[in-house]
Amino acid sequence: MDGKVAVLTKTNHIEVKTLPIPEINDDEMLVKVEGCGICGTDVFEYKSDPFKYIPVNLGHEGTGEIVKMGKNVKTDWTGKPLKVGDKIVCGPALNGDIYGLMGGEEHYFNGWLSNYMVINPNSVVFNVSDMPLDLRILIEPAAVSSHAVAKSKEIYTFKHGSTVVVQGVGPIGLMVIAQMKTLGVRHIIGVDGNKSRLELAKKIGATDVINIEDGDPVEAVKKLTGGKGANFAFQCTGSTKGASTIWNFLTDHGGICEVGFFVDNGEASYNPHFNICMPETKVTGSWAYVPDDWVEATEFLRETKSEGMDMTQLITDSYPLDQMNEAMAKNISGTGVKIVYKNNE
Repeated sequence: MDGKVAVLTKTNHIEVKTLPIPEINDDEMLVKVEGCGICGTDVFEYKSDPFKYIPVNLGHEGTGEIVKMGKNVKTDWTGKPLKVGDKIVCGPALNGDIYGLMGGEEHYFNGWLSNYMVINPNSVVFNVSDMPLDLRILIEPAAVSSHAVAKSKEIYTFKHGSTVVVQGVGPIGLMVIAQMKTLGVRHIIGVDGNKSRLELAKKIGATDVINIEDGDPVEAVKKLTGGKGANFAFQCTGSTKGASTIWNFLTDHGGICEVGFFVDNGEASYNPHFNICMPETKVTGSWAYVPDDWVEATEFLRETKSEGMDMTQLITDSYPLDQMNEAMAKNISGTGVKIVYKNNE
């Protein structure tokens, strides 16, 4: 049996290859891919191969339907039964490997930019058969934001009256805004330079938005907070300029969670005296996720649906497998929000 995989063969170039699907063993599963989001990490690998994985099949925000199961596979990571026909998502393997970022395996059916995926033994799989495709595609980025929120709770207690700034309202920042809303935070400020993304931020929970193209965002935050500044800020841009600015949004005894630097984008500057010591600022960083974050993310997305929050609005563009170069270009352009691959076969 053959399948199709979108292989990154060199920087800025993906080729769709038809290859034999390996036979699964007693501890593996074969999944028919239904869809996968394009992550900023995929784009970094596409543009410059920072992980030195080429040739590689990308895609780690995927979901699909089980079509074959090894006899030893019985349940998902939470103990929920699994059977052929169930819909799954898959977090990191217990050894830390992430599908779509696995260079060096003997086959390419290890990333979600394909029409079939082999799920390795000891993978962190979740049965999400009750969720529609577009919500399932969003579980992985929701796990990223869930981890950021969990790390933030270690240094700050969010209250209904807290004022929270989310700088950078791409997919992760938008997820953070929605999660702040589900926590009951009543004052959420989205900061970005993209007008359409700011409009979406308001639809899913931001009480105010600031377009950096309209003037000094620090002054705008101070104006919205009566001159005091915000209690907490999430830095989701991946921009060194944004990482240098985030400190200035805060009131004394505030907190920051840095979410935006999954890869090395360079150095940012701050003043230890004025930005940390005098205001006694608390700081944490967030790196990817752990399996429990996937459980939290799934419940969060289910909750948004029951509360009438349409998170599927984040998905703005969909491409078939043979248009992955176009999908990457769309992501790079910044003109959409969540760009996805959907299997049309």
